[in-house]
Amino acid sequence: MISLKQLHYALAIEKTLHFKKAAEACNVSQSALSTAITELEKQLGVTIFERNNKKVLITDKGQLILNKAKLIKLEVDELLQVASIGQKPFSNPMTIGVIPTIGPYLLPKVLPELRKVYPEFKLKIIEEQSHVLVDMVRNGDIDTAILALPYAIDGLMSFEFWQEDFYWVSHKDQCPSQLREITSEQLKTEKLMLLKEGHCLKDHALAACKLQSDKQESNFDSASLHTLTQMVAGKLGTTLVPQMALDQLIYNDSELRAIHLNEPGPHRKIALIVRPNYVRTDEIGLLKRLFNEQLKQSIS
Repeated sequence: MISLKQLHYALAIEKTLHFKKAAEACNVSQSALSTAITELEKQLGVTIFERNNKKVLITDKGQLILNKAKLIKLEVDELLQVASIGQKPFSNPMTIGVIPTIGPYLLPKVLPELRKVYPEFKLKIIEEQSHVLVDMVRNGDIDTAILALPYAIDGLMSFEFWQEDFYWVSHKDQCPSQLREITSEQLKTEKLMLLKEGHCLKDHALAACKLQSDKQESNFDSASLHTLTQMVAGKLGTTLVPQMALDQLIYNDSELRAIHLNEPGPHRKIALIVRPNYVRTDEIGLLKRLFNEQLKQSIS
């Protein structure tokens, strides 16, 4: 009979395309994993993986089987979590994904209170870009993810807990002292530095300013907001920063000024996303409320 362990091993191989790496991920010997997969293929009468000394390939029928295995894994995971319903909140571990333009600025504001209220909560944080986290939520690799919306999350549910605008950041010597608001027409777009392609914050900033990506100077692209603000401090240009990040990036630097972007908002929404059949939605609701309360207290 086909076992869940065999399916688990097969999905690990699909993820790594490497028997040794899959065995390490599953904490078993390579021989034990290979034997289990060989037996699985024999039981099904189908070759799932074509392998040689150099690479592992997934056959067409094998991919169909793996797709079914993912659904079975999700159902089993949900079944195990059903047992936690009615227990004390956060009695079981949870893995949360977060994007790099939210994690460093949200987590310091919410984790202390989360630890205070739920001291026994075993929480794991994974930082990745939005498209990776969406796939991980869909596949059941993580419980939930914190994303900036709008973003394509077709088939998933979202629990919005925050809305915010962008602020234009400039060196004080390059910003009129009387300026309190700025519109997209006033921005000197040839000096506007934004994150690299692939970061949804860049897309949200461009949308808020009604700008096109190909109009931006690619030499100024960066992978982090911290680097961008340091470049602004060096008078290399200006940038856009979400409200959540102002206290860490701007207010402690006397050389920088942050001016509200006077364009229709909110410029981005922050939400937790989950699978439609996720059974711990009550706990997601608790996180949503706690995150919102802590953000309100820390952001004036």
